[in-house]
Amino acid sequence: MNERTAGSKTCAGIREEHMKLISWNVNGLRAVMGKGFSDIFSMLDADIFCLQETKLQEGQIALDLPGCSQYWNYADKKGYSGTAVFSKRPALSVRYGMGIDEFDHEGRLITLEFDDFFLVCCYTPNSQDGLKRLPWRMAWEDAFRGYLKQLEQSKPVILCGDLNVAHNEIDIKNPRANRMNAGFTDEEREKMTALLSAGFTDTYRFLHPEEVKYSWWSYRFNARANNAGWRIDYFIVSDCLKERVTGADILNDIFGSDHCPVMLDLRDAGERAE
Repeated sequence: MNERTAGSKTCAGIREEHMKLISWNVNGLRAVMGKGFSDIFSMLDADIFCLQETKLQEGQIALDLPGCSQYWNYADKKGYSGTAVFSKRPALSVRYGMGIDEFDHEGRLITLEFDDFFLVCCYTPNSQDGLKRLPWRMAWEDAFRGYLKQLEQSKPVILCGDLNVAHNEIDIKNPRANRMNAGFTDEEREKMTALLSAGFTDTYRFLHPEEVKYSWWSYRFNARANNAGWRIDYFIVSDCLKERVTGADILNDIFGSDHCPVMLDLRDAGERAE
């Protein structure tokens, strides 16, 4: 783990230029490479591009991404989980995991430090069938919220990734039928509420409070064609950044995975909304 001591937190001091950020659970990067990933990556032309569920071990893929620094976190278990970040802006430091051994063996977390913010790419654990992993998930949620708040003592935070929860009924096609299924339990939804109440903003809902759009569809039952989906992929920012959010979208016209990419545009601190 490479860490660097951060400066004091000053939201008014964000100096990054206007940025475009993308997050995508690819559900196996090697599979998506055969479905046009390189073309999608070029078309989206993001300053920072985050991936979840890469399902890779070190050395299993070589990506030629000119002008991008690459950061990878691999699970101990082969073909499982994993995250990556490709950034046009080299990070000042990188952390893999949150420094808690219980949670740091599945490649679920990458934190990049930039001049005036932390970027956190996260693949939140699924509670699984029968909610057999829900207690572990609840412990993760509390530890992760504490980790984000610790980061925030130094600099604002941009969190993105597959957070494996549809927060409200608007975020899922069939809320009544799915209540208490993994990803829509009362416990998981309450943990998302706790995170947002701790000083964070769900950027998509901030800009689109009533819009219905999903980011994940089951491979079963022709779910994507019927748009029977869930919104479980997010960009969440420290509250002090929310007024600089100029765009947040769910790119559901992009295929290749059971998830679609989500996008964030963030305005430079020097610009002001009209």
